[in-house]
Amino acid sequence: MTLSYSNAYYGALPKKRMGAGCLFFNERNEVLLVKPNYKPGWEIPGGVVEENESPKQCCQREVFEELGLDRAIGRLLALDYNSPNDPKTESLMFIFDGGVLDDSAIAAIQLPANELSEFAFFHRNQLPGTMTAPLKARVLAAWQQYDHGQTIYLENQQCI
Repeated sequence: MTLSYSNAYYGALPKKRMGAGCLFFNERNEVLLVKPNYKPGWEIPGGVVEENESPKQCCQREVFEELGLDRAIGRLLALDYNSPNDPKTESLMFIFDGGVLDDSAIAAIQLPANELSEFAFFHRNQLPGTMTAPLKARVLAAWQQYDHGQTIYLENQQCI
Protein backbone atom coordinates (compact mmCIF):
# COMPACT_ATOMS: atom_id res chain seq x y z
CA MET A 1 0.00 0.00 0.00
CA THR A 2 1.35 3.43 -0.97
CA LEU A 3 0.78 6.35 1.34
CA SER A 4 0.07 9.66 -0.30
CA TYR A 5 0.02 13.01 1.38
CA SER A 6 -2.37 15.72 0.33
CA ASN A 7 -1.43 19.22 -0.70
CA ALA A 8 -3.15 20.39 2.49
CA TYR A 9 -0.69 18.32 4.54
CA TYR A 10 2.35 19.85 2.83
CA GLY A 11 0.79 23.31 2.95
CA ALA A 12 0.39 23.00 6.71
CA LEU A 13 4.05 22.15 7.34
CA PRO A 14 6.11 24.85 9.09
CA LYS A 15 8.15 27.29 7.04
CA LYS A 16 11.65 28.37 8.01
CA ARG A 17 13.63 31.32 6.75
CA MET A 18 16.99 30.41 5.26
CA GLY A 19 19.99 32.52 4.45
CA ALA A 20 23.32 31.68 2.88
CA GLY A 21 26.57 33.57 2.84
CA CYS A 22 30.21 33.09 2.05
CA LEU A 23 33.58 33.78 3.63
CA PHE A 24 36.17 35.13 1.23
CA PHE A 25 39.71 35.83 2.36
CA ASN A 26 42.57 37.86 0.97
CA GLU A 27 46.15 36.63 0.95
CA ARG A 28 46.69 38.15 4.44
CA ASN A 29 43.97 35.86 5.91
CA GLU A 30 41.52 38.75 6.37
CA VAL A 31 37.80 38.21 5.72
CA LEU A 32 35.77 40.17 3.17
CA LEU A 33 32.74 42.08 4.48
CA VAL A 34 30.28 44.26 2.60
CA LYS A 35 28.35 47.29 3.84
CA PRO A 36 24.69 47.38 2.81
CA ASN A 37 23.19 50.80 2.20
CA TYR A 38 19.68 49.67 3.23
CA LYS A 39 20.56 48.78 6.86
CA PRO A 40 23.33 49.56 9.35
CA GLY A 41 26.38 47.40 9.89
CA TRP A 42 28.63 45.10 7.91
CA GLU A 43 27.66 41.69 6.49
CA ILE A 44 29.20 38.78 4.66
CA PRO A 45 28.23 38.44 0.99
CA GLY A 46 25.01 36.46 0.81
CA GLY A 47 21.28 36.68 1.16
CA VAL A 48 17.93 34.97 1.45
CA VAL A 49 17.42 31.52 -0.08
CA GLU A 50 14.63 31.78 -2.62
CA GLU A 51 11.92 29.22 -3.29
CA ASN A 52 13.22 26.07 -5.02
CA GLU A 53 16.84 27.20 -4.53
CA SER A 54 19.42 25.34 -2.48
CA PRO A 55 21.49 27.27 0.06
CA LYS A 56 24.63 26.73 -2.03
CA GLN A 57 22.87 27.94 -5.20
CA CYS A 58 21.72 31.00 -3.25
CA CYS A 59 25.27 31.70 -2.14
CA GLN A 60 26.57 31.41 -5.71
CA ARG A 61 23.82 33.74 -7.01
CA GLU A 62 24.31 36.30 -4.26
CA VAL A 63 28.10 36.38 -4.73
CA PHE A 64 27.55 37.16 -8.40
CA GLU A 65 24.85 39.76 -7.69
CA GLU A 66 26.71 41.47 -4.85
CA LEU A 67 30.35 41.20 -5.94
CA GLY A 68 30.16 40.51 -9.67
CA LEU A 69 32.30 37.40 -9.15
CA ASP A 70 31.43 34.16 -10.91
CA ARG A 71 33.26 31.72 -8.68
CA ALA A 72 32.70 28.19 -7.48
CA ILE A 73 31.51 28.07 -3.88
CA GLY A 74 33.31 25.63 -1.63
CA ARG A 75 32.30 23.46 1.26
CA LEU A 76 29.91 24.25 4.08
CA LEU A 77 31.69 25.81 7.06
CA ALA A 78 28.80 26.44 9.44
CA LEU A 79 25.08 25.82 9.81
CA ASP A 80 23.28 27.85 12.47
CA TYR A 81 19.71 27.26 13.65
CA ASN A 82 18.15 30.41 15.10
CA SER A 83 15.11 30.28 17.38
CA PRO A 84 12.22 32.67 16.75
CA ASN A 85 12.96 36.16 18.06
CA ASP A 86 10.04 38.50 17.51
CA PRO A 87 9.52 39.74 14.86
CA LYS A 88 11.84 37.22 13.20
CA THR A 89 10.72 33.64 12.60
CA GLU A 90 13.07 30.72 13.14
CA SER A 91 15.81 30.35 10.56
CA LEU A 92 18.69 28.31 9.22
CA MET A 93 21.84 30.23 8.26
CA PHE A 94 24.51 28.62 6.10
CA ILE A 95 28.09 29.86 5.66
CA PHE A 96 30.19 28.45 2.83
CA ASP A 97 33.88 28.69 1.94
CA GLY A 98 34.57 31.17 -0.87
CA GLY A 99 38.31 30.66 -0.77
CA VAL A 100 41.14 33.16 -1.16
CA LEU A 101 40.81 36.11 -3.52
CA ASP A 102 44.03 37.25 -5.15
CA ASP A 103 44.63 40.90 -6.06
CA SER A 104 43.13 40.52 -9.55
CA ALA A 105 39.91 38.99 -8.19
CA ILE A 106 39.66 41.76 -5.58
CA ALA A 107 40.17 44.39 -8.30
CA ALA A 108 37.33 42.76 -10.30
CA ILE A 109 34.75 43.20 -7.50
CA GLN A 110 31.81 45.32 -8.67
CA LEU A 111 29.30 46.31 -6.01
CA PRO A 112 25.69 47.07 -6.96
CA ALA A 113 25.33 50.76 -5.99
CA ASN A 114 21.66 50.31 -5.09
CA GLU A 115 22.51 47.64 -2.49
CA LEU A 116 26.10 47.91 -1.20
CA SER A 117 28.19 50.99 -0.50
CA GLU A 118 31.60 49.43 0.12
CA PHE A 119 33.64 46.36 0.91
CA ALA A 120 36.71 45.86 3.07
CA PHE A 121 38.84 43.11 4.54
CA PHE A 122 39.05 42.63 8.30
CA HIS A 123 41.37 40.70 10.59
CA ARG A 124 39.74 38.19 12.94
CA ASN A 125 40.39 40.41 15.98
CA GLN A 126 39.17 43.58 14.28
CA LEU A 127 35.68 42.75 13.00
CA PRO A 128 33.64 45.96 12.98
CA GLY A 129 31.57 46.86 16.02
CA THR A 130 28.63 47.62 13.74
CA MET A 131 28.40 43.96 12.78
CA THR A 132 25.53 42.25 14.63
CA ALA A 133 26.62 40.04 17.54
CA PRO A 134 24.91 36.92 16.11
CA LEU A 135 26.58 37.36 12.71
CA LYS A 136 29.96 38.06 14.31
CA ALA A 137 29.70 34.86 16.39
CA ARG A 138 28.64 32.86 13.33
CA VAL A 139 31.50 34.27 11.22
CA LEU A 140 34.10 33.56 13.90
CA ALA A 141 32.84 29.98 14.29
CA ALA A 142 32.91 29.47 10.51
CA TRP A 143 36.38 31.03 10.29
CA GLN A 144 37.66 28.53 12.86
CA GLN A 145 36.23 25.69 10.76
CA TYR A 146 37.89 27.14 7.66
CA ASP A 147 41.23 27.07 9.50
CA HIS A 148 40.74 23.45 10.61
CA GLY A 149 39.05 21.97 7.52
CA GLN A 150 35.89 21.16 9.44
CA THR A 151 32.19 22.06 9.59
CA ILE A 152 30.22 23.13 12.67
CA TYR A 153 26.57 22.99 13.68
CA LEU A 154 25.37 25.86 15.85
CA GLU A 155 22.13 26.72 17.62
CA ASN A 156 21.69 30.43 18.23
CA GLN A 157 25.40 30.97 17.44
CA GLN A 158 26.53 28.43 20.05
CA CYS A 159 28.22 25.12 19.37
CA ILE A 160 25.99 22.19 20.28
